[in-house]
Amino acid sequence: MALNNAIGGPARKRRSAQWWRDARDGYLFALPWLLGFFIFTLGPTLVSILMSFTQWDGITPLSRLEWVGGENYRQLLTEDPRFGKALANTAWYVFWAVPFGTLNALCLALLLNQEVKGQAVFRTLFYLPSVVSGVATSMMWLWLFNPSFGPINFGLRKLGVPEAQLPGWLTDPHWAMSAFIFMSLWGVGNSMLIYLAGLQGVPQHLYEAADLDGVNAWGRFRNVTLPMLTPTLLFNLIMGVIGSFQTFTQAFIMTGGGPKDATLFFVLYLYQKAFQQFKMGYASAMAWILFVIIMVLTLVLLGSSKRWVYYEGER
Repeated sequence: MALNNAIGGPARKRRSAQWWRDARDGYLFALPWLLGFFIFTLGPTLVSILMSFTQWDGITPLSRLEWVGGENYRQLLTEDPRFGKALANTAWYVFWAVPFGTLNALCLALLLNQEVKGQAVFRTLFYLPSVVSGVATSMMWLWLFNPSFGPINFGLRKLGVPEAQLPGWLTDPHWAMSAFIFMSLWGVGNSMLIYLAGLQGVPQHLYEAADLDGVNAWGRFRNVTLPMLTPTLLFNLIMGVIGSFQTFTQAFIMTGGGPKDATLFFVLYLYQKAFQQFKMGYASAMAWILFVIIMVLTLVLLGSSKRWVYYEGER
């Protein structure tokens, strides 16, 4: 035993020294990301927690911060009607945009999964809108939705819709949110691509077994494709909810929250409080309320997944 210890001791020391060198090199390579995370993500996050309990205009030196405790949260939840309006608008948008976007992306993925001539071209064309700048997309939709000379109302005129019944779209409080929901279907390229990857991962032997049993196309989709695609569906639902709750660019560029606060989204209102009214503490409180809402909805989706998400490696 003494001989083994004498022989193994240097070897263990060499392994230990090598482990420390590998760890050092790994952390050095990761250092740029770690610095960015701590300085630009974790640091501001922790500061915003403290800021939400203060009054600060973004200009006054931080040494003169006024501590107000939970006053910002109290005002938001009990005295600010625009906060409730912004939250209701955003919830309504999420309620419609996420299901429609999910269905649209899934249908496109099913179509683009077919073996047809020019498949790569079609996939590229349907994916392109998701990489176009949000500002450029907003300007394009401003033109499309123009009630006077926009192509959408022009087409409706050609279909015989009376001029008095044409939608005002972004200028009408009753149609503005519908326009944003309709516009959200434009940028489903990322979700479509993820669904397409999920479809490529469905084992072919399951389809062959279904064919042997005489199952039709709808039966194959319902009993094979959809169950195997549920993990992908869960991921896209969670990302869709998170992204929809953070809608900002379109409303900021196209309507500024109008008409009559019909498109006042939560993050747009947060921006107005922080960078137009210079109420940084108030805006920080709004940010943390949004964080809690998104976290709760994410946990609900994850909790419900036990009932409807199928993982092939599980019984």
